[in-house]
Amino acid sequence: MRTPRRIPLILALGAVVGATCLAPAAAAAPADDYYQAALGKTGAELKTALHGIISTNTKLTYDEVWDGIKAADEDPADPANVILIYSGRSQAKTANGGDPDQWNREHVWAKSHGDFGTATGPGTDLHHLRAEDVSVNAERGNKDFDDGGSPVAEAPGSLTDEDSFEPRDAVKGDVARMVLYMAVRYDGTEGYPDLEPNDSVDNGSAPNIGRLSVLLAWNAQDPPDAAEQHRNQVIYDQFQHNRNPFIDHPEWANSIYG
Repeated sequence: MRTPRRIPLILALGAVVGATCLAPAAAAAPADDYYQAALGKTGAELKTALHGIISTNTKLTYDEVWDGIKAADEDPADPANVILIYSGRSQAKTANGGDPDQWNREHVWAKSHGDFGTATGPGTDLHHLRAEDVSVNAERGNKDFDDGGSPVAEAPGSLTDEDSFEPRDAVKGDVARMVLYMAVRYDGTEGYPDLEPNDSVDNGSAPNIGRLSVLLAWNAQDPPDAAEQHRNQVIYDQFQHNRNPFIDHPEWANSIYG
């Protein structure tokens, strides 16, 4: 794996170790000051420590999210485009909006799961907001994540049924790590809902999303790649100034939720 831009060498090397074998936290990186308060912890204690670290972030408005996604989801082969998360399509950054075949802002943690809408906070957090085709976004809707279903016409490799959505293989781990980030970042404090994954589908407006067992499998199946690491760095450097710890330390998913 090549070292992504602007990520320190120790971060990139550690992400490879953690992503490849999901080793214990002490063997993964980054062993830097950012995660100092979490190092050596496990389970609920680790979750609490990570919440304290990542909740000191800059918060965006929903309008500011457009610029954030254009930077974070930029196509490395064509800086004028973004890559759509479920579709995998490269599309012009300027083709954003609400019309068919445009792209809009997909809430990977569906905003109705906890009823937080698009208000500043969970509704505007770039760590789970991604570019996606308007119709595919609507097809996913507020469905939970699970394996199986019928093919999604404009998202090759993705499947859906009446109560769940399965993204293409290349972003399964990305989806899992975004969901777990949201659960650690938003824990019922600051007036936000207490978001938690569970092992159910059809969660409706409850502040839950599933299936946790499937998400943990996806995290192991699809470890962080250079694009996901680069996205994490862009959000940290340019916008929110916090990180998704499950991209830096994917083994922490099992430590907290396994």
